[in-house]
Amino acid sequence: MRILLLRRGVQAIGVLIALSFVTFLVLALTPGDPLAHREGRLPLSPEVREAWRRQWGWDQPVLVRYGRWLAQVARGHLGYSIEYQMPVSELIGARLGATLLLTLAANVIAWGVGLPLGIVAALRAHTWVDRLHAVLMTAALTTPRFFLALIALLFAMVTGWFPLGGLHSPGIETAPVVPRILNVIWHLVLPALVLSVHPLAVISTHLRGALVDVLQADFVCAARAKGLPSRVLLWRHALRPALAPVIVLLGYSIGSLLSGSAVVETVLAWPGLGQLAVEAALARDPNVLMAAVLASGAALMFGNVIADVLLMLNDPRARIEG
Repeated sequence: MRILLLRRGVQAIGVLIALSFVTFLVLALTPGDPLAHREGRLPLSPEVREAWRRQWGWDQPVLVRYGRWLAQVARGHLGYSIEYQMPVSELIGARLGATLLLTLAANVIAWGVGLPLGIVAALRAHTWVDRLHAVLMTAALTTPRFFLALIALLFAMVTGWFPLGGLHSPGIETAPVVPRILNVIWHLVLPALVLSVHPLAVISTHLRGALVDVLQADFVCAARAKGLPSRVLLWRHALRPALAPVIVLLGYSIGSLLSGSAVVETVLAWPGLGQLAVEAALARDPNVLMAAVLASGAALMFGNVIADVLLMLNDPRARIEG
């Protein structure tokens, strides 16, 4: 296990460096610069514009600028936000907690609902239950998150059951702990539900297919021939090997939720990292965009490590191969 974690850590550093370089290159080759966004609100003379370019190092070659950025990141400094006029680390820290909370809630919903649905569909394979499951999961997979977020927003506006945006209600900061927690959960329900739809469908569909194959395997047929009850057959013999391909999806689900949260956070006004990345892209704020990309890449690598560890704990063959 220690060797696996060490190997994954080295790989993560290499992947994040490569990801940061490609992102930096794309941002550098995009026409215009961050001053173009500010000039729409505050006209700048050519002298001031050139002074700002020298101050921020935009007159240097791309590789030189990337080297300077990488060196400051290695020292723990993510740079300075031009749009928000504050250190990027403080800006990211203020938004990252909201996105992690949203991602955690969406994962809990996706796995807590997707696994039982997949088990029920597999046990009722080739029946109307299985066909209904296939239709619902296909609809969930093919419906864009943007459209789901708009439906949730319209639902909140029409019914008034849920708040429109924000992490909590104004003035709730002075309330006791329990009302504050309940208020955050109230604001979290719709964004978490919308964000969980896609991974829920992926998890449920994969588990259904894997469990149907395992239930037809020789060792399960032998256990069934011995007269084992269906409940024991499922929980002790079939479910554990069927979970192996689903566990691999854990890393993908964490990374995809963090990157997919940008659409949900923007439409439903959830003050997280995804919304910040969209605002930074519109404002051409390179340091904030680089930090957001690094956070998404780190989340994906972290999810893959968790998936590898869980796979080894679930499957002895994976420990032997590892």
